[in-house]
Amino acid sequence: MEVKVKLNNLRTAPRKVRLAADLIRGKTLAHAKQILSFTANKSAKNLLKLLNSGAATAKNDFKIDENNLSVFEIFVDEGPKLKRWHPMSRGRAYPITKRTSHITLVLSEINPTINKQAEKKFEKAIKKSKSQTANPKPQTNQKKRNSKSKTKRV
Repeated sequence: MEVKVKLNNLRTAPRKVRLAADLIRGKTLAHAKQILSFTANKSAKNLLKLLNSGAATAKNDFKIDENNLSVFEIFVDEGPKLKRWHPMSRGRAYPITKRTSHITLVLSEINPTINKQAEKKFEKAIKKSKSQTANPKPQTNQKKRNSKSKTKRV
């Protein structure tokens, strides 16, 4: 079972967040928490919060033990940029781009266990998606009539 957690619009440059993300990729949950708690990086604190959130989601929603989790995948994408101007001498201004990040973390089980409640939720979601794709809404091929009058103005 995989647990996917996202953090959007983090006000830290993706280049700096990737440095901390590379440290925990492929590690167990406990080892990743330990690494991030001793990393002197602003983004490490945010990654640690995201890791704790993912562990809580796995524990509460899917009944997965924290000791059985590892960081399967983590990637950092660039979010929207905030553009600002820095005033300089002689009436000039230099642009400043304040970058944001989107972080996606995927936790997976080391030794997969079969959890009946989580499996039922998963099966219901699959059935629901199949029923929606099997019965799509019929499309009407009739063109809408133009509401404008067909008289010409002279």
